[in-house]
Formats: sequence, C-alpha cells, structure tokens
Amino acid sequence: MKSVLIVDDEIDMATALKETMKRFGFNPTVYNNPIDALSKENIADYSLVITDMKMPKMNGIEFLQEIRKKGLFIPVIVITGYGTVESAVDAMKLGATDYIMKPVSFDALKRTVERILPADNSDLVAESSVMKNLMSIIREVAKSDITVLLAGESGTGKEIIARTIHKYSNRNIKPFVAVNCAAISESLLESELFGHERGSFTGAVERRLGKFELANEGTLLLDEISEMDFSLQAKLLRAIQEREIDRIGGKAPVKLDVRIIATTNKDLMTEVKKGTFREDLYYRLNVFPVRIPPLRERPEDILPLAEFFLHRLSQKMGKIFSISGELKGYMLNNEWAGNVRELENFMYRTAVISGTDNLMPPADGIASAAGTEQAPYAAKVGRMKDVERDLIIKTLRETGNNRTKAADVLGVSVRTIRNKLKDYNITADEIKGA
Repeated sequence: MKSVLIVDDEIDMATALKETMKRFGFNPTVYNNPIDALSKENIADYSLVITDMKMPKMNGIEFLQEIRKKGLFIPVIVITGYGTVESAVDAMKLGATDYIMKPVSFDALKRTVERILPADNSDLVAESSVMKNLMSIIREVAKSDITVLLAGESGTGKEIIARTIHKYSNRNIKPFVAVNCAAISESLLESELFGHERGSFTGAVERRLGKFELANEGTLLLDEISEMDFSLQAKLLRAIQEREIDRIGGKAPVKLDVRIIATTNKDLMTEVKKGTFREDLYYRLNVFPVRIPPLRERPEDILPLAEFFLHRLSQKMGKIFSISGELKGYMLNNEWAGNVRELENFMYRTAVISGTDNLMPPADGIASAAGTEQAPYAAKVGRMKDVERDLIIKTLRETGNNRTKAADVLGVSVRTIRNKLKDYNITADEIKGA
C-alpha cells in the first residue's frame, strides 16, 4: 500500500483528506504544520505529498522548496484556497506536480491522484520479449527530449507508456499533462491547449492557462492526435516548431519548454493521404515512432496482467482471489480485441459477480477453454466480435442510446463505445430496433 503525506493546518480539512486517501487505498500520515513533517518524517518513504498553500511559519511553496532541496522527486499536490493564476504557476515552476483549488472536490482529487500515480507502476507488467525490448527502448528514449509518436490499437496502454517516458526522463519532477483530443469538442480544444485571456470571448471571465503552459518544463501528452480538427493542426504545428503559443485574446506569444508525446490508434500517413491530417505536422510528431503491440501479439503478458489487476482488486475489496486453471485457459484462448483495457474490465467483472474466490470463466466459455470444443481461431474471433456487437446494441437500446450510461454498464470508456460503433458500422436504426 502506498503512503501519502498530508500537511494542512486546518484540522478538519486534514482529517477529511486523510479519510479520503484511505478510501482511495493509500496509507496516509497527517501533520498540521510542515516544519514537524520535515523534522519527524523521512519524506523519501512517501509516494505522494499533499500540502496546503497558506500555513503559518512555512507556506506550501516553501515546504515544496525544502522537499526539492533534499533532492527528492516525490510528486506534490498543492491545495490552495487563495488561488490566483500566479500562485499556481509559481508552485508548478518550483516542481509541484499539480494544484487543486478549495473547496476541494474529492472526485477531482481522485482523478488527479490517479493521473499522478497511475495503476501502481503497471508499466512494469511485461513478461513477453517484445514488451521487455520495448521498455528498454522507452527508457533510453526517455533520457532525451525527442518527440515520440506512440501508435497502437485502443486499450494497448499508450498513455501508460507515455507516463513511463516522463517517469524516466530528466523532466520527471515537472508536470505531466495529458489532453484527450478526442474527448474535447472542437470549439473548446484551442482554449484547452493554448489558454485564453479574460474577456477574449463570451464566458471567459478570467485568464485561463492552457495545457501547454501547465506542462512547461515537463511533458505534454496529445492523446489520440488523429482526432484533432484539421483547422487547429496548423496552430499546433506552429507551437511545436516555434516553442511558443498564443493565448486566445493574448497580446504577445508565450515562450515554452515542453516535451511532446502524441498517441494515435490510426495510421497517420493514411490520414495524411485522406486529407484529414497535415503532412507537415505528421513529420513533426513522427520523430521517434513507437508501435505498441496488441495483446494478441504478446500472449505471455495475459496472465501476469490478469494477476496484477486481480491483486489490485483484492486490495480494494478486502478479499483474496485466485485464477482457476479453467479461467487461465479461457483467457489464453481469447483474442482480447479491446486489449489490456478489455482484460482489466473482464477481471473486475468476473471478480465482482463470482460466487467463489477461485474465479471461473463465464459459463458459456468453459467448454471451449477446457479443450472439448476447439473451434478454429478465425471462427472464435468471428463469434466474439458478433457477441460484442450485439451486446453494444442491446446496451444502447436499454439506456436510450445514452453512450455515457452504456459505457458505465459495460465498464468501458465513452471513446471505446464510439470507436466500436464505427468499427462495427452500427447505425442509429439498428440501435432503435428499426
């Protein structure tokens, strides 16, 4: 269990943070002033520090400085109720990993913590030679500032690989900032990337820093870059080339030092030929291309990943689960079209609905997994895709074609639903049952 150091002079707030971090599965330690924390604790033993900004004797920025003076690269989240853009920027420049405004939304805190400490170092779960070789390459690439383009199917772990690059880079005490180009509407993405000045458009009631500025001296992940609107690609190209951005409504360019990592689940050169992606931007991003292999090309990783996900779930549920021989056979015979993400969701669902701690495969999968019905591989793949297609249609019908609710029911992301609708060519009439 990872340990978290919480420093906040407000006793009620410190207590609330402590209980929240316990629910998140961490072991929290609380101090009400940073001087005591520095004198009594070996801060190197902690995976994360959460500190208030305004405290007597020593404020959050001074506390952060003392941590960095010790040569410690521990992630630090600064919580402030006196949040100006300037104080937030100061904290980020001094090495804060992120900041959260009061009143604290504990859902936002959870998302921030999960982003900073993703999946308990799941980037190291790799037994196949292809992934071990890839991880060796990644660690070497991380030492430079070269732009990296990660290509792979949905669910292969591209964002985890991106975080691993940042983790092993000399920028690792600076921010890692991710922006999902597919999840943000075209009208908002420019502001999300480059920020805006107060009054620059209707609703811009204050200056807002974009992802580029928040990632300054750190790493910016442009997730699913192929989904970016063509008209915005020219501005992104300029930002990468010139190492500067223009805030919407800004009077002068802002110089930046940002390492760029981009991901795509499409062949970008094909998108260039189709006219949906700029060729010059492609070559700016494709400096060091890395292909993340799908799970079906590295079956040696299936069981270690399943064990990892199950161990994490055992900690959350307070139960010890094991994987039966039948379930192992079932998993090794599955194509895992949704890759690591599908495997993770499958393990969680199996553990939750199982009536025993020794997990078994779904009832309709035992025979084929045990070897009594060995259908040709292509036939099994075809059946599985048909089942998945029918399940998506059925779930969308039951949720009134609400993709967010359907994604929750199926345990996947809304983006996965959207991609599957496109992959399987599912029409609105089919969902309606017309």
